[in-house]
Amino acid sequence: MKKLLELLMCFLHPVAVVLMWINLASRTDLSGGAKLAWGIFGLIPLVPFLYVLTGGSLW
Repeated sequence: MKKLLELLMCFLHPVAVVLMWINLASRTDLSGGAKLAWGIFGLIPLVPFLYVLTGGSLW
């Protein structure tokens, strides 16, 4: 159910990007370069969907 809500949230791209940045800041399993790449590519509207579908969490 949570993944479904996160995917629906991705339609609200600006909100999804901010939530993704907050989650990236707290993740310890990614290097700084990977966090930076996800953060920059998160500005592209398709990327929040990919982020959620590949194991990321918006909240």
